[in-house]
Amino acid sequence: MRRIITLLTDFGTADGYVGEMKGVLLSGAANVDLVDIAHDIAPQDVEGARLVVARYWRKFPAGTVHLVIVDPGVGSSRRALAVASDGQYLVGPDNGVLSRALLSEGARVAELPISTSAAPTFHGRDVFAPAAARLAAGASLDSLGVTALDPVVARTPPTQRLNDGSIAGVVIAVDRFGNLITNLGEEREGILVVGDVTIGEIVSTYSSATSGGLVAVIGSGGSIEIALRDGNAANHLGAGRGTRVRLYPPLTQHSLLEGLSMSS
Repeated sequence: MRRIITLLTDFGTADGYVGEMKGVLLSGAANVDLVDIAHDIAPQDVEGARLVVARYWRKFPAGTVHLVIVDPGVGSSRRALAVASDGQYLVGPDNGVLSRALLSEGARVAELPISTSAAPTFHGRDVFAPAAARLAAGASLDSLGVTALDPVVARTPPTQRLNDGSIAGVVIAVDRFGNLITNLGEEREGILVVGDVTIGEIVSTYSSATSGGLVAVIGSGGSIEIALRDGNAANHLGAGRGTRVRLYPPLTQHSLLEGLSMSS
């Protein structure tokens, strides 16, 4: 069976950096399929890349190698890692971008050696791509380096249940459609408020709103999202990562609506 290597970077496609890495991968591992996840992650956006990796890494066949290069600390003392987790391999910097795989039970981590000949500005080509190629060619994780202890792990901020029964959360990401993705996910009913704007009840589809209307839905990743039908919710609300959101459960909806009516 042909092995798969996926690529996620913030390199864009205009400068040839992705092409250089692909050349290294194909030279080091024959009969592999290269799958471009994305190369338009916002520059240096480690947190955004972490969330993207969390969506796709376990969706691929066992043995897939995921190469993740969003690395603002390239050339510094940050470590280079290879991870074996849930039948998948991941290769990338020790800056939290591989967190979801590291949090899986039984994950194993190796620290990759960094050759003095590696360009200090391009470990993607000179350190990570060769390691990914070796894994795809059948090398064991242990052969790549020594065990890495205490890798950097980042977590999505938790929600908080408040005294009035509401749940406080935040926007953790904005997708390319301008949808606001929140850390709210366990509750499926209630009235959602973003900043001081009431979105309303959670519905099933974007089309539940009329054109130009705001809507709260459960996204495909399981989190509550805020969208603007036929528009961009982030721009419309002036919201982004870190914007506060509140979900008022059904028991508090009546008092919430009553308060909003009195204030209008």
